[in-house]
Amino acid sequence: MTVRRIMGIETEYGISVPGNPGANAMVTSTQVVNAYLTASAARARRARWDFEEENPLRDARGFDLAREAADPSQLTDEDLGLANVILTNGARFYVDHAHPEYSAPEATNPRDAVLWDKAGERIVADAARRASMLPSTEPIQLYKNNTDNKGSSYGCHENYLMRRSTPFSEIVQHLIPFFVSRQVVCGAGRVGIGIDARDAGFQISQRADFFEVEVGLETTLKRPIINTRDEPHADPDKYRRLHVIIGDANMSEISTYLKLGTTSIVLSMIEDGFLTNDLSLETPVADLRAISHDPSLTHQVRLRDGRQMTALQLQGEYLEQARKYVEDRYGTDVDPDTADVLDRWETVLTTLADDPMKLADQLDWVAKLKLLENYRARDGLAWDHPRLQMIDLQYTDVREDKGLYNRLVARGRMQRLLDESEVQRAVTEPPADTRAYFRGRCLAKYSDSVAAASWDSVIFDIPGYDSLQRVPTMEPQRGTREHVGELLDRCETAADLVAALTGKR
Repeated sequence: MTVRRIMGIETEYGISVPGNPGANAMVTSTQVVNAYLTASAARARRARWDFEEENPLRDARGFDLAREAADPSQLTDEDLGLANVILTNGARFYVDHAHPEYSAPEATNPRDAVLWDKAGERIVADAARRASMLPSTEPIQLYKNNTDNKGSSYGCHENYLMRRSTPFSEIVQHLIPFFVSRQVVCGAGRVGIGIDARDAGFQISQRADFFEVEVGLETTLKRPIINTRDEPHADPDKYRRLHVIIGDANMSEISTYLKLGTTSIVLSMIEDGFLTNDLSLETPVADLRAISHDPSLTHQVRLRDGRQMTALQLQGEYLEQARKYVEDRYGTDVDPDTADVLDRWETVLTTLADDPMKLADQLDWVAKLKLLENYRARDGLAWDHPRLQMIDLQYTDVREDKGLYNRLVARGRMQRLLDESEVQRAVTEPPADTRAYFRGRCLAKYSDSVAAASWDSVIFDIPGYDSLQRVPTMEPQRGTREHVGELLDRCETAADLVAALTGKR
């Protein structure tokens, strides 16, 4: 399978009202999402999110957490009446934990996942702009970051569909060292050390300081390196959805691409039982933080077998195994996506070992560090100067004319994988090769008749039927343009579509 599998990203955006620091974040987030809903002409009816098949308390280790024992933040299957929009590109845009959250549609490869994630940045920027235009509303700003530097963190979660038959213990064993070390490639960079940034300095990752345990079900308390939520949003007998909460929110397309692509290759090796070199760490939680706190990339972690390695060397071990795996399984017939990820992965690791600053036009943490060092040198700023935290924040501002990352792109100082025209298309159009195509096209064409939708169903309310009509989409690679495109083109109404699918009226 290599890098190609069903995957996607869900991102909670930081939110602020500079003219009103005490503004209620939940109210403000609701204004943002509702402003986008109001502006969406293709949505005459507001389809609700269907929570029926969700079960966030099922644990991959073989049990269900009792509802009364769960933290309220884990109960994501409850309709709290907050703003919630299902988009024509197959994504979900809603309020979660007092943040606007964009959950990208399912993609089949890392580049497409980057594309629809980047489309999410454009969507939330437009939504904030529209919300700021409402009467008696002060300007609202959104940031693609992971912490308010006051002790709170919010997530950028990755999702990967895996074979259900893969033993979860092997996922844990092989992924922990990989996740601990991969931040040197896909860290977003952060000013301040510690959850509240009280210690001066710069670190590689936004999220590293907020993780406390190796394995667990929680996502906001006692955060684990490996999250055990077992909610596949697909056929549970075939699939497991690996819910990854440890990644940073990246602005750089290359950082996101490598984050997704390298993880997918490692997952393929785990599924095929190819990884035999045990890289288990003695103290992975402490190592996660120590690696993040060392932009020199010289910190060594201790493996359980007594070896010591830097994060770069750990990543090199995974890369070496990935090269052998691809050669063993595919020879010279490897798909272009996998070949590109492997080549970029190797180039990045080699360059990081030589001089990280050579990657200031590719990786977020390096680009941000270079910006900060330039300001420090020009103005004589110590690492505890509040202006540096402001620069850190401005890097992630989603406004194309204000955010420092976007300004670097405009000046040709950050490399892109995508063309902006395809990003703009992805704002409204879904991926063609997953079930998101069916979901998005139904929202666009039959908006008056879609009562609800979720990742694994679309529900229609059609006159003449005694009940709502649920169309299941349990197989993520069905419902594609190839599969249903012609059907959707010829069915003028939702009633025509349901009749064609069920064979009855």
